[in-house]
Amino acid sequence: MTTITAPDTSAFEALDASLTGDVVVPESLEYDAARRVWNGEVDRRPAAIARCRGVADVMAAVRHARDHDLSASVRGGGHAVAGHAVLDDGLVIDLSGMTGARVDPVARTVQLEGGALNAHLDRETQAFGLAATGGFVSHTGAVGLTLGGGIGHLMRRLGLAVDAVRGADVVTADGAFVRASAEENPDLFWALRGGGGNFGVVTSLTMDLQPLGPQVLAGLVAWPAAQADAVLAFMRDFVADAPDELGLMANLRLAPPLPLFPPEVQGTPIIALVVTWSGDIEAGERFLRPLRSFGTPVADAITTKAYTAHQKMLDAAVPHGRHYYWKSHRLGPLTGEVIDVICTHLGSITSPMSSVPIFCFGGAMARVPEDATAFPHRDAAHDINIVASWLPEQAGEADRHRAWVRGFFDALAPHSRGVYVNFTSDDAQSRVREAYSPTQWDRLRATKTVWDPTNFFDRNANIPPA
Repeated sequence: MTTITAPDTSAFEALDASLTGDVVVPESLEYDAARRVWNGEVDRRPAAIARCRGVADVMAAVRHARDHDLSASVRGGGHAVAGHAVLDDGLVIDLSGMTGARVDPVARTVQLEGGALNAHLDRETQAFGLAATGGFVSHTGAVGLTLGGGIGHLMRRLGLAVDAVRGADVVTADGAFVRASAEENPDLFWALRGGGGNFGVVTSLTMDLQPLGPQVLAGLVAWPAAQADAVLAFMRDFVADAPDELGLMANLRLAPPLPLFPPEVQGTPIIALVVTWSGDIEAGERFLRPLRSFGTPVADAITTKAYTAHQKMLDAAVPHGRHYYWKSHRLGPLTGEVIDVICTHLGSITSPMSSVPIFCFGGAMARVPEDATAFPHRDAAHDINIVASWLPEQAGEADRHRAWVRGFFDALAPHSRGVYVNFTSDDAQSRVREAYSPTQWDRLRATKTVWDPTNFFDRNANIPPA
């Protein structure tokens, strides 16, 4: 939609009076805090922010935006690097206060509200010894993550987050409430599982849970950059035939100033393998011996620990408010040429806060038929996310960090098999079609035409109506 001139804030008084939550406008003391999202690089000024507390609030906010010809965005966890959750001059429909996660331990399901974070999902489900695949950072929005597919430490064992979804409550573009499942509105249900926020405001998801934990064998092993090529080749071969219980990702960066790393290693390029073994602990100890003894590690922090603690392991590396910029590719198996590109650009990294996670696919997620959901390329081997990060006071260095990301991204482009829609950034509109197969793209556009023919929900990796 085209944003018109922002209305006088008095136009939101009636909306504020109708909500259980409240409406924040630029004159409000909490406005600046309410408009901030995870990526400190995003600095947008909405006309108003409707802080919803339930489905009725969401319905009222959508109708208000339609009635007043306002553009709108939807905020869940607010973690998208592109800042889709906020917009200039329009209405933010903010679900961040809706964080419920209600577990049914008999049915082994969880009903997850639209603003719940991975931390809420993990805490509530692990209280019953159950889990679903969540993201790699606990302060990521669980519902937004899932709508794009949902990769995480458990995806090789339990499948993607989206594979566990059994139903969704949705507020549509005309402010109506519908239920989507295999039995009710199955076209919408299919599109929601991978198509992101293009089809409505998902106020809750119902997800299947599986027994897990509470202890896992997990942590990281790190090597100096001189061994990165050998470690990446080892990872490729090690995970290819690994059991589903193994979750594995690489992370390339400068070693942080932590006691885990020897002083002479801190500040130098390293490669770490982050391991999640979710099966029998003794079996995991045996299986991981070749990994832990490979090459000459400079750190080994694999230990038995609570799954909820492991889910927070990477949180400190990506805090709210820091500035972020990234680009991503989906990759096949790591060929020698791809490994050379990765190692070369690790050596030219521009910030001690930047990193390059490489996620390993396979296992349960790869056995789901591609047409079952709108998540494509299940036979791919990896996602690589090239993440630059810097402090707010280092804004003058932003171009240098972005250039490193773009150069790395361009060097890998000949090997790309598309992109994970949740990893799109400033390229979301130019690359969104690469996030789906041709068949999926056509089906998604047809579904968009039915459920949002005017493209009201356009602040996302946008799928336009046909």
